[in-house]
Amino acid sequence: MALLRSRVESANRPDCPFPLNNLPYGVFSVSGAAPRCGVAIGDMILDLAECEACGLVDADGTFAQPALNSFMALGRARWDAVRARLTELLAEGATPDLPLVAMSDAQMHLPIRVTEYTDFYASKNHAFNVGVLFRGPENALPPQWTHMPIGYNGRASSVVVSGTPIRRPMGQVRGEAGPEWVPCRRLDLELELGAVVGADSEMGSRVSVEQAEAMIFGYVLLNDWSARDIQAWEYQPLGPFQSKALGTTIGAWIVTQAALEPFRCAGAERLNPLLPYLHERRPGLYDLELGWTMNGQVMGRTNYNVMYYSSAQQLAHHTSSGCPMRVGDLLGSGTISGPGRDQAGALLEMTGGGKAPVTVNGAPRTFIEDGDEIGLFAQAQGAGYRIGFGPCTGRILPAQP
Repeated sequence: MALLRSRVESANRPDCPFPLNNLPYGVFSVSGAAPRCGVAIGDMILDLAECEACGLVDADGTFAQPALNSFMALGRARWDAVRARLTELLAEGATPDLPLVAMSDAQMHLPIRVTEYTDFYASKNHAFNVGVLFRGPENALPPQWTHMPIGYNGRASSVVVSGTPIRRPMGQVRGEAGPEWVPCRRLDLELELGAVVGADSEMGSRVSVEQAEAMIFGYVLLNDWSARDIQAWEYQPLGPFQSKALGTTIGAWIVTQAALEPFRCAGAERLNPLLPYLHERRPGLYDLELGWTMNGQVMGRTNYNVMYYSSAQQLAHHTSSGCPMRVGDLLGSGTISGPGRDQAGALLEMTGGGKAPVTVNGAPRTFIEDGDEIGLFAQAQGAGYRIGFGPCTGRILPAQP
């Protein structure tokens, strides 16, 4: 697919993350007004609430709400119809007056009301590297890992939008003479992609991978902040708890499946056949370049196509017990890491558990310090255009003893 030219000139630049091909959804406000839904185009935001008020689009009044949940609940046919209408309104040569707002004048908000949050563990590189640190190479991957997506239920209440500060947690850690109550000493990031669920499923029923894919509204960048020393002390036998509850940062813009469709591709090579309920009829991943920065310095780069399980497979597995899904559920992919050290999506991997420091702006570092800002980035590169996700950043505040 080539660049779709827009009447918003900034959207036609090859390096613009928000061309007409993209049209990601978010929630914004200006000058203290009530938050409402919008679409990013170039360096502008199209005010969808005002578009509805003027009769330019029809979404049953949902765009005036401070979250996208009600619009998502209208279903895929309406998602497609609105996208087609927005493409028409924003195309080069279109003439209707449009309520466009400069991004520089807008404040971004959490784009969805997060109903539930589940984090998975779907990169073989990451799972193996971390497993080596904790269990050695012989037992790095749990025996079930190549047969099903592994995940845990996280805290929807601590999901925040890009730019929100994150406080370093206090917690119990292993000490020489027993447990200690201290500020986290091994604070880390996790480079992830979050799938936003846009449809409900019934309790007691299962959905197929194909049905699960149809339920996904779009994707956001996601940083699942992790207190590694607290995690090491608490995670057996039930998995992470307080070490993951300190905060999960997501980007302000939801990139739709339609925008990513030209970049669909296969993932990592299978080590064994999957059970039929996890079979995909077509590749479920995307050729999507991702990376992260610390204090402005690029630290790692990788690609979403290294993942072992797709979001649709994760969602299908989530319902395999009859667990109901809800509009606004958020599924974290798990840390996305390539095979090399410079492709790691977490400092735990990149530094070998803190034993091999990295250099950040000239200084040796192992984990995140107070005042550090972590940023995630992602883009899919097309012919003369790119599909970007916008920023996903968070700065660390000192602990409160």
